[in-house]
Amino acid sequence: MSDKTELKRTMTLLPAISTVVGTVIGAGVFFKVSSVSASTGSTSMAMLVWLLGGLISLAAGLTGAELAAALPETGGMLVYIERAYGKVLSYLLGWTQSVVYFPASVAAKGIIFGTQVVNLFHLSADAVIPAGVCALISVFLINLLGSKIAGQFQSLTLLFKLIPLALIVVFGLLQPGGVDVSFFPVQAGTHTSGFLTALGAGLLATMYAYDGWIHVGNIAGELKNPSRDLPRAIAGGLLGIMIIYLLVNYVFLHTLPISALAGNENAAMDVAEKIFGDFGGKLITIGILVSIYGTLNGYTMTGMRLPYAMALENNLPFSKGLLKLNRFQIPYVSGLFQLILSIALMFIGGFDMLTDMLVFVIWMFYTLVFIAVIKLRHTEPDLVRPYKVPWYPFMPIVAILGGVFILVMTLISNFGLAMIGIGLTLIGLPVYYVHQALLKRK
Repeated sequence: MSDKTELKRTMTLLPAISTVVGTVIGAGVFFKVSSVSASTGSTSMAMLVWLLGGLISLAAGLTGAELAAALPETGGMLVYIERAYGKVLSYLLGWTQSVVYFPASVAAKGIIFGTQVVNLFHLSADAVIPAGVCALISVFLINLLGSKIAGQFQSLTLLFKLIPLALIVVFGLLQPGGVDVSFFPVQAGTHTSGFLTALGAGLLATMYAYDGWIHVGNIAGELKNPSRDLPRAIAGGLLGIMIIYLLVNYVFLHTLPISALAGNENAAMDVAEKIFGDFGGKLITIGILVSIYGTLNGYTMTGMRLPYAMALENNLPFSKGLLKLNRFQIPYVSGLFQLILSIALMFIGGFDMLTDMLVFVIWMFYTLVFIAVIKLRHTEPDLVRPYKVPWYPFMPIVAILGGVFILVMTLISNFGLAMIGIGLTLIGLPVYYVHQALLKRK
């Protein structure tokens, strides 16, 4: 491989950990307390699901990184799935990411952005969607100016992810608080339909906040010593994130009763005002808004390139149009396609509905990645693996069991939502086969 295309191995451990933290931490930690509290009904189970979510994500990140290090190619998970299972499943993943995962994630962030703007400025509830749509369009326009500007903007907003979290944790822990947070015995609230159902629903909610670990392995090709530093970066980063999430949610649960948090999309702002007063709470909320906006930028920047990548191989209808670039070499038609899908989804579902659906859908493929690690160990034993998952096969099995539990409990607790996700995924099959048939005729 030439020097022009080979990634330079200059990254050390500390920036690698920072990459992990910056990739994963987003809007979920601020706004999933609402659905976690509603699903679990008790402080003990709420804290448990945040802990379990972190442990499953840790096992998932350490497992998936083996394939990322062995197959450091553009496309990431698409490459792993195709290598292990073939073209059809890889296409389904690309389809799902293009029309479900990224549009739903952007739409959900737009909704929560609009919700916070409405609450901050005491606007009419009817302004939530328009405010969110304005955020989506403005981020899209920023990205049209080129990847350098979008990347610089992303780096700038990273700081705003950490400042509100740090202030909430430090000052929240110093406050006497009005609620006792019990950790044992772990139990579901009386309003839920059972321990396992509450656990599954709560865990599904936390997984949105932990999502993003799949991209962590993409830094393998830039690490000076991937076999040593990749597991340390993943373990250190995700353990740090888990501790942050546990501390933030402890403060939330310690500051307001769980009944005031459950179903309250404005819970983060309410907690901030309780800790810092009205003016201080508004400043923290502005910091949270900037954090959401930055996360929205990151998903827009990444998401608009997926339909483009699939169009490069003529895998989508209207591929020729999706390949169009503006003068800054940005796939603007692909971005416009995802923008329209995201805005449409904002009118169809709420924040929790969209995030639960995208987590369920993407975890179907995450679980296939974990299985692929074991499968490729047998089918391709000679594949060069700069990094191997520690404690094999225990770690992959933990990741697989975690994935299966999330999927099964979603099917049990929210069958309709799971079927919508599966249905949107399977629509990709006729699209694939019809498109392939048309290509053969030409």
